[in-house]
Amino acid sequence: MFRRAPVRPVPAPTPPADGRPGFLKRLRERLNRGNSWLTYDLTDLFKGRAIDAAILEELETRLLGADVGVAATEHILEALRARVARRELSDAAALIGALREAIVEILAPCAKPLVIDPAMKPFVILVVGVNGSGKTTTIGKLARRCADEGRSVLLAAGDTFRAAAIEQLQVWAQRTGAAFAAQLPGADPGAVVFDAMAAARSRGSEVLLADTAGRLHSQTHLMEELKKVRRVIQRVDPAAPHEVLLVLDANQGQNALAQARQFGAAVGVTGLVLTKLDGTAKGGIVIAIAQELKIPIRFIGIGETAEDFGEFDAQAFAAALTQAAGAA
Repeated sequence: MFRRAPVRPVPAPTPPADGRPGFLKRLRERLNRGNSWLTYDLTDLFKGRAIDAAILEELETRLLGADVGVAATEHILEALRARVARRELSDAAALIGALREAIVEILAPCAKPLVIDPAMKPFVILVVGVNGSGKTTTIGKLARRCADEGRSVLLAAGDTFRAAAIEQLQVWAQRTGAAFAAQLPGADPGAVVFDAMAAARSRGSEVLLADTAGRLHSQTHLMEELKKVRRVIQRVDPAAPHEVLLVLDANQGQNALAQARQFGAAVGVTGLVLTKLDGTAKGGIVIAIAQELKIPIRFIGIGETAEDFGEFDAQAFAAALTQAAGAA
């Protein structure tokens, strides 16, 4: 069935969260707290010491411990060793600055914002990921973002396995004034999305955000079902989905990288959302994913509210990883 969610008062549109200084400030405060990988005692450790092999070895240990991964860590250290050999890094501040630059070099090619093409109507965004990654909340925050930009949105409750997921998505529709399409729990997800596509077209909705059931990347039969949903979408619009957005929980570390590989192979992931970065000391997984997969990173989440959701910025992210260690 298709129904319009009751519209509740929505705060006046505001600039995107990532464009406000408040988001960047929270990013720096929340990305690495306490004794996490680079913020804890790094400046004190380097104070008064020449930059030598022992310091680089300590840095390597911290990078690997932060789930930066072997390939990305080696790439970073190779650049740092070359600069040490040229005597370009005379103190801790210089080393941290060089580390930041090396991180940006890896991340910058993946810092590509999501562009909604108005010629594609509706612009279909299929949101996928494992259970607990934050898919439904991400959809709600994206709906809010689109509403703030003046776009009409329809939310499709394609996670039919959990009644709570349908209810949660309807709440987000109510909060954002979006239209809402759902069927009873247990319904065929492909049928839900098919009907939602038809409804979005008939209503002239600009964006269709389709939720899907969480599934482990190793569950072959469920991944096949996800492929079916994609095929159903293409029956209505051969060019859709226009974005396949994979939501990853940063707390998963290297397992998030495995998820990105498998979902990418199954449904052609075109963009990533990294959530729960405020709850992990292993933000380096973002670097590992960028180094290996080169998939655009669209958004990051650093908390529960809409203001804690913003576009990925390579410079800001690298600065947040290193600033507490003494970088400006």
